[in-house]
Amino acid sequence: MTHTVDLAAETASPGTGTRTGRSWTTGQIVVVLVIGTAALMVSLTQALLVPVLSEIAVDLHAGGDGIAWVLTSTLLVGAVAVPAFGRLGDLFGTRRMLLVTIAALVAGSLICAVATNLTVMIIGRAVVGLAMAAVPLSISLIGVILPSKHAPAGIALISAMLGVGGALGLPLSGLIAQYADYHVLFWICVAGGVLTVPGILLLVREPARVAKGRMDLVGTVLLGGAMLALLLPLAQGGSWGWTDPWTIGLLAAAVVLLVVFVAVELRLASPLVDVRTTARPALLLTNVASLFVGFALFATLIGTASYVQAPAATGYGFGKSVLAGGLCMLPGGIAMLLLSPLSAKLRPRTALIVGSLIVAAGFGTRIVLTGSLWQVVLGATIAGAGTGIAYAAMPGLIIHAAPRSELAAANGLNSLFRSVGSSLASAIGGAILATQTIILAGHALPSLAGYRTLFAICAAAAVAAALLALFIPRHTATPDAALPQ
Repeated sequence: MTHTVDLAAETASPGTGTRTGRSWTTGQIVVVLVIGTAALMVSLTQALLVPVLSEIAVDLHAGGDGIAWVLTSTLLVGAVAVPAFGRLGDLFGTRRMLLVTIAALVAGSLICAVATNLTVMIIGRAVVGLAMAAVPLSISLIGVILPSKHAPAGIALISAMLGVGGALGLPLSGLIAQYADYHVLFWICVAGGVLTVPGILLLVREPARVAKGRMDLVGTVLLGGAMLALLLPLAQGGSWGWTDPWTIGLLAAAVVLLVVFVAVELRLASPLVDVRTTARPALLLTNVASLFVGFALFATLIGTASYVQAPAATGYGFGKSVLAGGLCMLPGGIAMLLLSPLSAKLRPRTALIVGSLIVAAGFGTRIVLTGSLWQVVLGATIAGAGTGIAYAAMPGLIIHAAPRSELAAANGLNSLFRSVGSSLASAIGGAILATQTIILAGHALPSLAGYRTLFAICAAAAVAAALLALFIPRHTATPDAALPQ
């Protein structure tokens, strides 16, 4: 006996009380909530630890370089896992791979929850990195199992969870840091992951698989190596030095590996990434725009909480607690959640343009308005609202342009571009804030000019995303697209 719900085929007979047409059925709503919760739990893990890293360092007797690997290990494993699980989802089942990634979230978080030394903590966070593929897998799953009239709204909600998780993670982490032990954060992730698994098993059907071929192991190794060579120096360049031979050598290796990867993929019948399909303007421009919006989102995270926590003597800070700094991000997270459905009511291309321009307006506000805390929150909220609309638009563009047999892989690649954008924001933002400083009580702190420079770059990145979206073809559906127009 199966309990899964066939959402695309779900109909109602007259007199049953179940609404059809453009109305959502109860089964559809429940499934979106279940998958959305899974995506939210995974996205939370990317922001939860930022406010408590110093506490973890003290507890585990770790130095600055060592504790950085708690975040870097997740980033590096996720960069390999996202495209790999996307292709595995196309070949062996998106729902099945989603369950595997949620299991990784539970296992990795459990390891971290009981960790008593830095090595075990890093291993646990590396396992959590496998779960980063859950969000693009969730987007692909929603896009296929929902009927076409509801798929855009479902996709918008799931995609917005990327930003919502980050915005909610900071205040939650600040709350735990102030009133409880940081291990509670890991137990929250364990509980959330465990609770979503029965819902997926019982309520979500496995879509029919249309992809053929086998897993491209050579392409996976090449792309994984290229991402490691790119993201590792971006994450560690601040401590290594940007002119260090390791930094330069790894960045050069990333370029070489990407060139080899493309050459190999063009020759394979069953590639990890169909380079010819990915090079289509609809997909290529969407992915590059995703990089720019991902840059802006991460800069919102690093440029808000630390900003309001800075001492008032800096001329811009408000001397607030970690919890207050996190709470300043909360309105932006709520705006992402509430406004992401707006993207479903617009054409994806239009939504990407509108969302990106709103992001630029938010950062413009941050540059000009600095005198009051509410002004900082206003700017961050505007940027968050635009991010929610823009993020929700991207999978809509992909699902109209990518072949059904490559949908999960295409969403995984798009998610990878967002991660690269976030890594660039961390590297560039960190470098700017480290070089443009003021001296206060013998300590170097980021200056207001440094933050304004970062915000200006973010605004420019958002405008660039909007300009790229102008060139995305209006009619992009392929004959075998997952969601024809």
